[in-house]
Amino acid sequence: MPALTTPPIFDGHNDILSVLYQSSAYPDIAAFGRSMPGHLDRKKAEIGGFAGGFFAIWVPSPVDALAKQAMMTQPSYDLPLPSAIDTGPALGVALAQAGLLHRLDAAGWLTICTSVAGIETAIAKGQLAAIMHMEGAEAIDRDFINLDIFCRAGLRSLGPVWSRPNHFGYGVPFKFPSSGDIGPGLTEDGIRLIDHCDQHGVLIDLSHLNEAGFWDVAKHSQKPLVATHSNANAISPHARNLTDRQLAAIAESDGMVGLNFAVAFLNEDGQMRADTSFDVMLRHLDHLITHLGEDRVGLGSDFDGTTVPDAISSAAGLPALRAAMCDHGYDAALMEKLCYRNWLRVLGKIWID
Repeated sequence: MPALTTPPIFDGHNDILSVLYQSSAYPDIAAFGRSMPGHLDRKKAEIGGFAGGFFAIWVPSPVDALAKQAMMTQPSYDLPLPSAIDTGPALGVALAQAGLLHRLDAAGWLTICTSVAGIETAIAKGQLAAIMHMEGAEAIDRDFINLDIFCRAGLRSLGPVWSRPNHFGYGVPFKFPSSGDIGPGLTEDGIRLIDHCDQHGVLIDLSHLNEAGFWDVAKHSQKPLVATHSNANAISPHARNLTDRQLAAIAESDGMVGLNFAVAFLNEDGQMRADTSFDVMLRHLDHLITHLGEDRVGLGSDFDGTTVPDAISSAAGLPALRAAMCDHGYDAALMEKLCYRNWLRVLGKIWID
């Protein structure tokens, strides 16, 4: 049976820009057009029918990755939030990663898109459609001058925080078992940031906000609520996952959630263990569909930013996920919605073309 490479998958989150930025070959982007270690490159995208998605600018924290991995294999864990990063150093990193995205565009490996029509055109031409996203707004100043510059460069999606504090709010920690009801919400500057993004058609990503921050966005934003890469806390009670009450608010706003492939947020025991089955992913999808409706659920892989199930392994493994979804009973119309159409729908409600 041939691999299922359709419908095309437009994805809520990847971290290839930070991988390229931290690679020994930086600033060379040629490897992306050939083959790279990890989850995503042009070849893997073609094999898997990966049509594009949100390409995240992310400023890394100095974290011991092996120690973090080890802690997340314990029955319970509570990783301390990394320290805040000042705007100056963060801005340099963010500009470098935005520059990498533009280099990938100039090389013809992808197309930066700032409209739904642009995404549709790129997908129709077989080009990777890329949304410039920023995960954690450390690089944004309190007067939003830097934000306006990034928007001129193509930024159309912003997460006010990653899982650490900044001058806009407080990130949710990697804690299991737990809800995200940990710590204070947005600062006054964070509330102003939400209003600025609303006015300029920039999507606000809720994924790394704690619950207080989530409810602050829900109170102050006039746009649909979106979590680009999050899962169901009712199935995996991880602080990074969304409670049913949060899902109800997203549904009421006509927003959306992208299913995160991170195994620690999928597994019921919160373990960073890659033997996660498709059945677990489908349970999360079913739960999200039940609480959000068929029009408000998509995929948000977190490729190159986490450990994903061995059954997928990379973008090249997406045909196996499609096959599992079809075998589960998702019909052709629902498959198109989950794989890409729902993302285009919600972007059309938020962006100002």
